[in-house]
Amino acid sequence: MTASKRSSPPSLGSDLAKVATHVIQPEQYEELPELTEDMLARGKVNKGGRPVSLNPKKLISIRLPEDVILKWRASGPGWQTRMAEKLARVAPK
Repeated sequence: MTASKRSSPPSLGSDLAKVATHVIQPEQYEELPELTEDMLARGKVNKGGRPVSLNPKKLISIRLPEDVILKWRASGPGWQTRMAEKLARVAPK
């Protein structure tokens, strides 16, 4: 069985032109509830993104011997995190 390929990616199926030309009629405004102080008090602003870390990481530049870097990289994914953990354990207090 051979699979046929689409010549263009599938669309989302929305009709943005129809949405853009829609005009809200006065009677549709009557369907909307009144905005109350209680509604505003319950609202919250969601800025999105990641939460702020209690211990944020800082970018630094450090020169290490190439063989040291190669050994850490050879230990597999997450080598930078493991290196940081090891440095944290031996750091002066």
